Amino acid sequence: MVDVIGVRFRSAGKVYYFDPCGEMIKRGTKVIVETARGIEMGQVVLGTSPVEDSKVVTPLRSVLRVATEEDVKRQQRNREKEREAFAICKEKIAKHRLGMKLIDTEYTFDGSKVLFYFTADGRVDFRELVKELASIFKTRIELRQIGVRDETKIRGGIGICGRPLCCSTYLSEFAPVSIKMAKEQSLSLNPSKISGVCGRLMCCLKNEAETYEELNKKLPNPGDYVTTEDGRRGEVQSVSVLRQTVKVVVNVDDEKELAEYHVDQIRFRPRTRKGQSKGGSRDLKKLEGLEQEEGRSKLED
Repeated sequence: MVDVIGVRFRSAGKVYYFDPCGEMIKRGTKVIVETARGIEMGQVVLGTSPVEDSKVVTPLRSVLRVATEEDVKRQQRNREKEREAFAICKEKIAKHRLGMKLIDTEYTFDGSKVLFYFTADGRVDFRELVKELASIFKTRIELRQIGVRDETKIRGGIGICGRPLCCSTYLSEFAPVSIKMAKEQSLSLNPSKISGVCGRLMCCLKNEAETYEELNKKLPNPGDYVTTEDGRRGEVQSVSVLRQTVKVVVNVDDEKELAEYHVDQIRFRPRTRKGQSKGGSRDLKKLEGLEQEEGRSKLED
């Protein structure tokens, strides 16, 4: 076991471990640390705590110091400089007629580097732009291309649920999302209903995916034939995944009757669950395109 603190540099950003050097640093404290990008100021989201050695990437960098009032003021000045740098870079992009969209600007704490985040449909030759920006800011310049999911995470917004976006509030990393998750949850395969602000499949499809997958294993499909505990045989009309009940059309005195049974009250032969839409449907093809785009975006990031 080794004592560490967890530090986050952006809202809902990834948490990085640092060596507190024997100090008991509480959650919410701002600290100055050295990262691969240079000296940075971050906020402690995990106070000094012991963790297993296997969870720590060595060598573990040390905390330089707890942030002072002067450090906080310097960070505020950096935020002001970022707004100015954003406007200048946007102007220069237009001047050079580059096919890129500027998303965000970030100064390292010590001012040794300025990072510009942008999106673009393909690769962009921004060598001349970098030279011009370096001559203006007199420091190292880095232009970093990001995907649409990262753009949405940085910008934030409101989802179709009416709440702030998960990616910009608490998701520190993006999890893979697939069409299968929507099918397992019996959701409409209409792209407009299961796609997020970024245009990709909604991250929240992942939240209950494992639960639905486990519950669905115990249920038949609509159209399957089952045998009830009272010896009747009938066709499944619908299922309720969360209630674990099945509505079955059975024969009663030469008449058909719709009866509801709990999954424990029926017998059937489990088989692979059917998709909710044929592979040739327009909506499914569009969703498969979004899934492929998500995979490519992840590789680019």
